[in-house]
Amino acid sequence: MKNIIRDIEKEHGIHFNFIEEQIDNIEITPPDPSFTLAKKIFYLEGHTPLHFDVIGGTYVSVSLKKTTEAPPESEMKVSLEEVAVDKYLTTGISKKADGVYQIKPKKLGILPGLTDPDVLQTMQQIPGIYSADETVSNINIRGGTHDETLFLWNGLRMFQTGHFFGLISAFNPYLNDKIEIYKNGTSAFYGESVSGVVAISSGLVETDSTTCLSSNMIWAGFNTKIHTSEKGVLTLSARRSMTDFFSSPTYKKYYNRIFQNTIVTDLNDNQAINFQSDEYFYFYDTTVQYQQKIGEKNELSFSAIAIRNSLDLYESTFNSGITISKNSTLGQQNLGAILSWKTNWDAKNTSEISIYSSNYNLDSRYENISNSQIQKQKNSITDTGLRLAHHYMLSDLWKFSSGYQYIETGVRNDEEVNNPAFLKLSKKVLRTHVAILETDWKAPDRQTAFRLGLRSNYIKEFEKLLFEPRMQFSHSFNGKFRMTFSAEQKSQSTSQVVDLQQDFLGVEKRRWVIADNAQIPIQRSRQVEIGLAYKDKKWLVTFDNYLKKVQGISTSGQSFQNQLEFVKLNGSYLVYGSELLVQRNLGRYYVWLSYSYNNNKYNFPDYIPPKFANNYEVSHMVSGALIYDWKKLKTALGAKWYSGRAETTPISTALTPNQPGIIYNNPNNENLGDFFQVNFSVSYAWKLNKKNLFEASFSILNLLNKRNTINRYYRVNTATNSAESVNTYALERTPNLSLKLQL
Repeated sequence: MKNIIRDIEKEHGIHFNFIEEQIDNIEITPPDPSFTLAKKIFYLEGHTPLHFDVIGGTYVSVSLKKTTEAPPESEMKVSLEEVAVDKYLTTGISKKADGVYQIKPKKLGILPGLTDPDVLQTMQQIPGIYSADETVSNINIRGGTHDETLFLWNGLRMFQTGHFFGLISAFNPYLNDKIEIYKNGTSAFYGESVSGVVAISSGLVETDSTTCLSSNMIWAGFNTKIHTSEKGVLTLSARRSMTDFFSSPTYKKYYNRIFQNTIVTDLNDNQAINFQSDEYFYFYDTTVQYQQKIGEKNELSFSAIAIRNSLDLYESTFNSGITISKNSTLGQQNLGAILSWKTNWDAKNTSEISIYSSNYNLDSRYENISNSQIQKQKNSITDTGLRLAHHYMLSDLWKFSSGYQYIETGVRNDEEVNNPAFLKLSKKVLRTHVAILETDWKAPDRQTAFRLGLRSNYIKEFEKLLFEPRMQFSHSFNGKFRMTFSAEQKSQSTSQVVDLQQDFLGVEKRRWVIADNAQIPIQRSRQVEIGLAYKDKKWLVTFDNYLKKVQGISTSGQSFQNQLEFVKLNGSYLVYGSELLVQRNLGRYYVWLSYSYNNNKYNFPDYIPPKFANNYEVSHMVSGALIYDWKKLKTALGAKWYSGRAETTPISTALTPNQPGIIYNNPNNENLGDFFQVNFSVSYAWKLNKKNLFEASFSILNLLNKRNTINRYYRVNTATNSAESVNTYALERTPNLSLKLQL
């Protein structure tokens, strides 16, 4: 038996854990070498008194059976099929057989430049996912804008994803249990996105109560899980910035990055004001979750979250012996709650019902010293609804699901100016009824899987019915290769636009709007993808190719800062590309290298020329890392390079006296310089006793302190009557230190 186990380990790159005495006297005929791993383990189950439990697709725990009866083949194989790649980039990241990327922060290894398992920073390591301006509030999945991605926390739609206006994730990194990321092949139960889906879940019931205290150079927080009864658990978390009373080196770097070229800084010389005396900034997030099992078949769960950024800006000037002061404010918050009930009727039937509400508010008040003008702006969006779902297992290999969703979305935009007097209020509501059908099928050998779904959206206000078919197919062969094919149609009725670049103090310029089926159309997308993966004990290679078209976009939703900034046009973009990852396991070391290519072009039919490069096109992107991960010590050194984003240059920087403004070349006619950054991280853990763990992590972003330009626009300099460029630069060399105590 031991020889058979060793042969299987070598052939399939897995590891068996067993007690020598339990297998010493077992002798059987070896399984057929042509069998898949699943079939071999099923064979061993049926011919020995042993039970095999596959963990994460890599480790197999061997134990004596409690009875002599072997489990059904389908029951044993479920854990094998769950994960196609169990160590993608680092431990804690896996790629499932259906193409979904799964991140488990509590098991997450180390990545270059990160001290905490920040999910929105971590996902940017995956090929095809990046941030054009290095913020988590502007994540681009395959060339789409941030608002085209659906972000969910425990089923709640989140309209705010970042703290510090995008430099830090708004989700407590030590609270989350699992994150699933879809680039294509999305389940029909997900709507309101034309790009990807990021589904975050937290608060799973655990055996023991736990508490975690954590802090870094920006914030401090805690999360605790308390078992209120044998079947009930309460989870609490809170995190707050220390920026209003502690100006760390990390904070100063972040401050200079996020507030450059905004009202918070002086645009004349681009120097930051004295933030220690003139501004008051903080953020926080807090959550409460409760789960209760009722009897053997029912489970009740409740989750609530509150996220807030707050900035108070005090400025003054001394003129003719008089001190003039102004106070400007900016507030951003997301509040939400969801109540769910789940019933397992029997071994084949499961039902779920949820009611929820998520509300986002963005408020600003700007006082202008020079003309005593006060401008107030407000943007709010509320998403409220009901979800019903039923899952029926036709067999161990075939599942059928159906569902109904009711979604009510309201958006409000207010603007008020005192001098000259101006007031504009707008509010719109859409109500959508959704019917869902989906089926999942797997072949008896578990090597082939197929999911087909249909989402039907009926928008009451427009009397419009939208059909969205979804499909995902995968097939494994030779035990090492896997081929996947995905296709989908999706839509969304809410999006973000920029009216003026200096709205909301120029810090959070985007506001949510809702489709009116005329000037603001419903966005629709179609995407197809084909991928191939190879994996053995030492190598992992994945290669994906995709084509995506998104219709119904607007120029105001693309953050133009050229001749299209004040032009309202609707159009589309077409993007196609490839994503390659090569990963090599070297024992305690492993190394990976990824390359992404995309060709992303706009098409605005009412503009000449109608087709030109997308603002978020990054034609070539390369990243890689060398990671050492052994017991208590982990280190990571990595780098990323990508070609510069598009910019629009003036025909001439010299302006004539009668010229109304800057005359530009065709949109996005040139590109910024290439981006290059080297990052480093190291962490060490001390086990204080059986239960308590202390971990310290240190990182340096932009180790070489390279000055990368991530955006450039032009404005008129009235003193010289010329067009001058204004650059936005990426983070300078930024150190950070993180401490975590697990109790």
